[in-house]
Amino acid sequence: MKSTVLSKNKVPIRLEDERWLHIVDSHDEVAEMREIILSAIEVPDYLVAGWKDEILAIKQIAPGKMLVVVYKENAPDQGFIITAYTTRRLSWLSKRRRIWEK
Repeated sequence: MKSTVLSKNKVPIRLEDERWLHIVDSHDEVAEMREIILSAIEVPDYLVAGWKDEILAIKQIAPGKMLVVVYKENAPDQGFIITAYTTRRLSWLSKRRRIWEK
C-alpha cells in the first residue's frame, strides 16, 4: 500500500511498500506506527537538517522518546521516506540545525 503525505514544504512524500518492509525489518519498534510516521511528515514537532540533503522530521511519541522520520525532497513535486526509528538519545538532535519548528 503506497501512501503519500505533504511535507511542510508542500512536497508530496511517498512511502512505498518495499521501503516500509525495509524500515520495519531494521526497526521493528515502529512496525505498528505507519500512520504516526506519515503524520510526523505532515505535522512534525520540528525538522532538522540531515548530513546531506535529507530532512529529519521529529515527533515526540512519549515523554523523552522521539520518532525520527528521515526523508528527501527531490523536486518540488516529489519526495520519499528513507527510514524511521525511535530514540531516547535527544542530545544529538539538539546539535543538528533546526530548519522548522512549531
